[in-house]
Amino acid sequence: MTIRVLLADDQNLVRSSFAMLVSSAGDMEVVAEAGTGREAVALARSARADLIVMDIRMPDLDGIEATRLIAADEDLAGVKVLVLTTYETDEYIVEALRAGASGFLVKDIRPAELLDAIRTVAAGESLLSPGPTSRLIARFLRAPTIATASAVGGPSGLSERERQVLALVARGLNNSEIGNALGLSPLTAKTHVSRIMGKLGARDRAQLVIVAYESGLVIPGTV
Repeated sequence: MTIRVLLADDQNLVRSSFAMLVSSAGDMEVVAEAGTGREAVALARSARADLIVMDIRMPDLDGIEATRLIAADEDLAGVKVLVLTTYETDEYIVEALRAGASGFLVKDIRPAELLDAIRTVAAGESLLSPGPTSRLIARFLRAPTIATASAVGGPSGLSERERQVLALVARGLNNSEIGNALGLSPLTAKTHVSRIMGKLGARDRAQLVIVAYESGLVIPGTV
């Protein structure tokens, strides 16, 4: 299946470079390009993209607000958002995840990593690496501005095994790594993650990470 990609970035050179790279992949195509957040929202509705590579800093409407509008639109429920950021704008990463993004990239990412990231997010996985990423998210969730845990649903209704799986998701582990840590098969780990998402009403693994930190299941500074 071909992944339909919308590129949103206010820099023409960056957008063109990404477009050439994405178009070179046999399993994806660029269906539209946007130079502002408002254009991205409009094109998400008209171009029917599967995934949007979304810059954060754009004129008219920034990438976070654009992501929030897309995530709130029931007609765009299947559209995934992969945000772009720099290390100078770390605080925006958590806000983007809260807004509904499924992950983020740094703009100096290697070409192959961008293509892999698009495939990962389009397949329904979140792009949250362990280590620095988890610590970064934890740092900005020490003083949360949006009660995602209460809005989506805290982990109190989860079984002990599900709480263990959720904690590992928050640390950035994929299904195979979760299975290895808990003595489960990758398929069983995936089933647990899907069940947790259903119980918490979370749209993807990125929201599970936010819930885990905001509910106190994972303590900032412990990853």
